[in-house]
Amino acid sequence: MTVDISELVDLRSHRPEAIAEAAARRTRRPLLNTSGRLMIIAADHPARGALAAGGRSMAMANRADLLERLCLALSRPGVDGVLATADILDDLLLLGALDGKVVLGSMNRGGLQGARFELDDRFTGHRPEDIERLGFDAGKLLLRIDYDDPGSLTTMESTARAIDDMAARRLPVFVEPFLSHRTPEGKVRNDLSAEAVTKSIAIASGLGGSSAYTWLKVPVTENPDDMAEVMATSTLPAVLLGGEIGGSAEEQAGAYEKWRGALRLPTVRGLVVGRSLLYPADGDVAAAVDTAVGLL
Repeated sequence: MTVDISELVDLRSHRPEAIAEAAARRTRRPLLNTSGRLMIIAADHPARGALAAGGRSMAMANRADLLERLCLALSRPGVDGVLATADILDDLLLLGALDGKVVLGSMNRGGLQGARFELDDRFTGHRPEDIERLGFDAGKLLLRIDYDDPGSLTTMESTARAIDDMAARRLPVFVEPFLSHRTPEGKVRNDLSAEAVTKSIAIASGLGGSSAYTWLKVPVTENPDDMAEVMATSTLPAVLLGGEIGGSAEEQAGAYEKWRGALRLPTVRGLVVGRSLLYPADGDVAAAVDTAVGLL
C-alpha cells in the first residue's frame, strides 16, 4: 500500500470525525486466534522519542514510510494486530488497515528516551475510557522500577489504578515490567538477568485489585535457558517482547532462536515485536514478519 499523506491530512483537517466513524465501522475479532496464539506488531516507540531502528537514528521519523511498513506487516498471514499510540492508530483506522485485527492502545509514553525524567512513565497515551470508546481490544503499559528512585513507587501506584480501570471494563491490559537502573553516565538500562526479570514479573503480577484481565509482556533473559524457571513465577498469560536487536542478519537470526525456545513455555502465548520486523537488516519486511509468524 502506498500512503497518500495529503489525503490523510485533508481528512484530519476537514472531517476529524472520520476517525471515530472508522473506529465504529471496524470489524472486531477475539483477542486470540483459533490456535490460542497472538502475533502483534508494535509501533508505539515514536511517542517516547525512540525513533532509531535498523542502525538509523531517525528511521521511524518518516510517518508515510512507517505506515506503509505497518500496512504491509498487518497484511501478512498470521499477524493478529498492532500496538500503537493514538496518532498512529488513527491513521491506520483512516487507511482501513485495522479491520479484523486486534488493536492495543499504548497507555503511558511519558518516560521519554534519554530524558532526566525517563523513569517517570506517566500515562500520557490512551486512557481506559478511550480504549473502550473506540472499541479497541486491549491496552499496554510500561512499568520500569528503579530501586534507587523513589518515583518508582508513584509509577507502580498509577499502574495499579490503570489495571483496576481496565479490569472494571473487562479489557485486557498488557504490562511490560522491568527492573531498571541508571548507568554512571545517566542512561537507563533494563536488567535482563534471570533474577531481575523474575522479580519484575512477581511485582507486576500482584498489582491492582484483580489480575483477571492482566497479561504480561516480558523480555527473553540474557541466558535464554533461564526462561523456563523465570516464567514459572506467574500464572498470568504472557507474550514475548522483541526489544532492540542489532542490525545484522546474524543478530536477527539469534533473536528468532531465543523466541522459538521461549514460545514453547506454557504461559507464553505469543509475540509483540516492532522495530526488528518493521526495519529488518535486509529491508524485507514481509519476510521478517513471516519468519516471526512461523515461530508460533
